[in-house]
Amino acid sequence: MQNSHQPVYFPNLNGVRFIAAFSVLIHHTEQIRYMMGLEHFYGFYIIKNMGKLGVGLFFVLSGFLITYLLLSEKTRRGDISTKNFYVRRILRIWPLYYIIVLLAFFVFPEIPFFNGPLRDDFYYDANFYKRLPFFLFFLPNFGYVFFRAPYLCAQTWSIGIEEQFYAIWPWIIKRKNPVKSFLIVVAVFVIIVGSTSFYFLKISDLPVATKEKIYENLALFFSQFRILTMVIGGIGAYLVFSKQERILSFLFKKSTQIIVYTITLLIIGSDVYIPGFNLEFHGIFFCYFIINVAANPNTILNLEKPIIHYLGKISYGIYIYHSAVIVFCINAIHYFIGDKLSLPVFNVLLYTLVIGLTVLVCELSFRFIESPLLRLKDKFNR
Repeated sequence: MQNSHQPVYFPNLNGVRFIAAFSVLIHHTEQIRYMMGLEHFYGFYIIKNMGKLGVGLFFVLSGFLITYLLLSEKTRRGDISTKNFYVRRILRIWPLYYIIVLLAFFVFPEIPFFNGPLRDDFYYDANFYKRLPFFLFFLPNFGYVFFRAPYLCAQTWSIGIEEQFYAIWPWIIKRKNPVKSFLIVVAVFVIIVGSTSFYFLKISDLPVATKEKIYENLALFFSQFRILTMVIGGIGAYLVFSKQERILSFLFKKSTQIIVYTITLLIIGSDVYIPGFNLEFHGIFFCYFIINVAANPNTILNLEKPIIHYLGKISYGIYIYHSAVIVFCINAIHYFIGDKLSLPVFNVLLYTLVIGLTVLVCELSFRFIESPLLRLKDKFNR
């Protein structure tokens, strides 16, 4: 049993963060090229889905770690300090979130090198002041659904989902019967959302066009509502924390690993789609991957390499800053070198600059912004 001051540490998880962050970076590099009318590889299935898969991996990992930490605290101390939990989350998440939101809304539009996709549509448009409060009050996923978002902070929709998960999850884990509490929350959510949606879409006298818009927004909202994916990570944390040996011994077998990882790669590399459950379906495989690399002493995958560990450590910054860096690099190449480069030369130059500059920005951010706050955050682990 850990003492109350000993932090929880799992090997390989910075490697998982690295995979997730760089999947999103590659996806957005090609998406931005596509949206800016440049030659691109965005049409490839795997490239088009790398961002979605990377964010899904982040969600499962977040659900796994947060649940394990909450269960650990509850076991050691007999309760969970929700105040300390929220302070830790605020210190870790909010500073970089607000930096990119404020830059995207007020600074980037004034700098030509940051002129990227959708600038005229979602920066200074008629919905600017309707959109802004959602982002300032940490509801970016709602702001994105209703009014879309400035492209260079559009990735913050997922931060909003995580924060909404954090808003309810500690209270559920605190209860004597977390499963029952979770099912009650789900039931209440389904009843409220289902009855409200049914009223506006079926019973109300709203114009057909308005109902179609409501349906479109609901579909977009639920396509991003990944809380169940985070719950899957939480289930994995419970298996590890409670030492479910019969289950884990099977999951940890070398033969099981080979079979599951092979199936995972085949699913990721092909156009397999499970209607209504696709993201969660991938989440199950991601959860298996995380459980094994984190808790299996005989894992066949080892991500504990110095460069991978380092890039995983700064992965939150990579996720936050990378879109702005990509746009900046493309515009800088065109401005200083021109737009007549051959595709191979442009690819090498672009990815070298994007990765190098992203890492530089993230290192500065981690050293001068995140690290001091992480040291302060550690005081609330006690």
